[in-house]
Formats: sequence, C-alpha cells, structure tokens
Amino acid sequence: MTLDPSLKRTPLYDLHVELGGKMVPFAGYEMPVQFPLGIMKEHLHTREAAGLFDVSHMGQALLKPGTDEDAAVLLETLVPGNIAGLKPGQMRYTVLLNAEGGIMDDLMVTRLAVDPKTLYLVVNAACKEEDFAHIASSLKGKATLERLDDRALLALQGPKAAEVLSRHVPGLEEVGFMNAIRAEIDGADCHMGRSGYTGEDGFEISVAEEDAVRIVRLLLSHDEVESIGLGARDSLRLEAGLCLYGHDIDQSKSPVEGNIAWAVPKVRRERADFPGAGRILRELSEGVAKKLVGILPNGRQPAREGTDIVDGDGAVIGTVTSGGFGPTFGGPVAMGYVPREFSENGTEIGLSVRGKILPAKVAPMPFVEKRFYRKPQ
Repeated sequence: MTLDPSLKRTPLYDLHVELGGKMVPFAGYEMPVQFPLGIMKEHLHTREAAGLFDVSHMGQALLKPGTDEDAAVLLETLVPGNIAGLKPGQMRYTVLLNAEGGIMDDLMVTRLAVDPKTLYLVVNAACKEEDFAHIASSLKGKATLERLDDRALLALQGPKAAEVLSRHVPGLEEVGFMNAIRAEIDGADCHMGRSGYTGEDGFEISVAEEDAVRIVRLLLSHDEVESIGLGARDSLRLEAGLCLYGHDIDQSKSPVEGNIAWAVPKVRRERADFPGAGRILRELSEGVAKKLVGILPNGRQPAREGTDIVDGDGAVIGTVTSGGFGPTFGGPVAMGYVPREFSENGTEIGLSVRGKILPAKVAPMPFVEKRFYRKPQ
C-alpha cells in the first residue's frame, strides 16, 4: 500500500521497514502498527520482558526563561500542575488548559537537573504545532520555547527495561519513577526519564536523530528486547487506564470530567490561578454531569471507539472513547463517558454492538495493575 506522500517519517523509518514493520498513517507520520511478532505477542512481551517503541513523532522542546525567571513558574499560568514544586530532575504529568478549563493536550514536564530553571516538555504528536504555538505566544517576552525537532524519542518499557539499560548506564536502576537524568549510551548523549505509557516500569530516551538507529540496534541486540508497534502500545495503555488525547480527553472535557482530577493538586486548587479554575473548582465541589469511566463488557466481544452506551431501556447515554481486547486482562476492556448517575463502579449498562445490546458494567481502572518502579523504603 502506498501511503500519503505528505506523511512525515521518523529517523527510524528505514529500520522499521527493514525489521518488517507494517507502516500506517498516524498523527501525520508513517508509523509501525506492528512487527512480525504480531500485536498480541508484542503486548505480552512488553508485560513480561522489554518492548522498544519509536515515539519520535511526539513533540520535544525546552522552555527557557528570561533573566531571573523560572520556567516552571511561567508554565503554571497555562497548566494546573504543581510545576514550581518540581525538584531538579523530577518529572510531572499535566495538561494544557484553554480559558474554559478544557484540555488542549496532556504532556510530560521535567525540570532539568543540569539547568533547573529550564523545563523539558514532551507533547502529543497530533497537537504539537498548536501546543508549541500556544506556549510560545502565551509566554512571549518571558520565556523562549526551543523545539528539539532534531532529536528522536524512544521508549523501552517492561519489567526488564531497567536491567537492560543499566548494562549501558551503570546505576540507572536507582533512578526513581518520574525522575530523569542525563547519561551516555554507547557514546550518545541521552536524556532519560523513568516513565512511559504502558503501565509498566521503563524509560523514555531522547537522543540525537543521527544516533537513533545505532542505539535502537544496540538495544534490540539484547534478548529481552523486541520492537513494538502502535497496536500493542494502544492495548497496553488501555489496560493501564491511561487516556489517549483526542479520544478519551479533548478540548471539550475538563480534568474532572476526564477522571484525571488528581492532575490538579491541592496547592493549585487553593491558589485557583490556572486557566478555567472557576469551572474546574466548581466541578470538584459539585460534581460533573458526565464522567470518563472504565467499562467491562460481558463475554469476549470488544466494544470499539464510537460504540453507543445505553441504559436498561436502550436509550443512548454515552459513547465508548477507547475499547478493545486486553491480552493481559484476558478479555475486552473499554472506557467512555456516562452520566454521573451511571458512573459508580458495578453499575450495569449496555453496549450497542452490531445492532445488538451487549451487557456490560462500569469498572475501576486500571484493568491491569500498574507496575511503575518504586524505590524500596
């Protein structure tokens, strides 16, 4: 199949093709949806050992403040997270908010250890042009956004990821979850953060594009590591109950509606100085009309994105935003928005699939226990 010639390619495109990757359009890029191992085995391998993902389509940038400024304090005017409270080398998940408190994107923010007044940002591929323009224009004259378009981004995920990487970066196993360091792998300068999008332990590795293929080949030389495509990335994050921007959350949804109210910590709630604070604080106090919930369909048939959620009388009450088969869970899993009165765990609902109403129930997320690394106390 010939893909749209306007699609972009990451620095690893040729290697993906060489390794048998099936390339598909995704967020304006040609990306591998799977490799010869297949989505099911790629998913299970990541849960059991270590999976290597190309996430170079994501947007990377540095936010550099003006004289005597702190980029973290400046970014807090656009997000509800406690960014100023980050210690050097710490990372945090947060969301960009519009004036109404809607989610423009979700992103990862790191306060650099080597330059604590500077932030390293990673945003979603489909939103990066709008995100970077919004941040740059909003903070014009106070901070400078420096795009890192010449860097690739890799994610090594799974219970053996730290063991593999520590063979090249001694002491890496001691780096805490949501912390980042600067290190070398085979002579290549890397920014390495202990985080990911699978529910497993792992690292995201930013590396110069000219070093990317060499580093990927090096990591794939380890028996524990396999190349993993977008298909397994989606089933892994769905089992972990992690939102996909543009599907489970978007500009019309607030963090409270999107079931990520924890991204608005107490210190920011008290200050109420972020975009849309009035709406979000009101929702935290009074509740929301609809909310993102986990859904467990009965039986084996998955409910895909766009499936209508119905009540006991067959009336449509919501829509599935993400859904599929969970290989580790061993059955179908989904998430979607339902009215508040249907949002309690255990509530029975129906799913309209191919003209039939399939029974289902609201269920807690994650569907599979997250295994992020925690330092021994």
